[in-house]
Amino acid sequence: MEPLVVRLRNRGWRLTAQRRVIAEVMAGEHVHLAADEVFDRARAVLPEVSRATVYNTLNELVGMGELLEMTHADGRKRYDPNVEERHHHLLCVDCGRMLDVTADDPSLPDDQRHGFELLGIEVTFRARCPACVRATATPS
Repeated sequence: MEPLVVRLRNRGWRLTAQRRVIAEVMAGEHVHLAADEVFDRARAVLPEVSRATVYNTLNELVGMGELLEMTHADGRKRYDPNVEERHHHLLCVDCGRMLDVTADDPSLPDDQRHGFELLGIEVTFRARCPACVRATATPS
């Protein structure tokens, strides 16, 4: 997957210092950050970045199709830069850690669509990560 900052440069998007830092915060595998997490990480690199700039930039990137905006059962809105590969998510119900996973898409037979036009599929596997399982395990 091409990093977000590279995709934005290729589009000719004006990369101010604030936008560049926000895009760089969204780099890496399995990135699913809430806006406040993006703000905290961006501010650690560029202290003058404002919360409004982060929120406006995230909204603009979603509108451009460069980020996916997701709200999962844990209630947190998160942003995913992996827009190039079809994938689902694995969510730890205890700590909120989220990973991208690939799996066969479920099917919905025509007779179960009730006339709806199917636009997409979002699958979230809810589980406990190894660290949370260890933390809740009781010694024998």
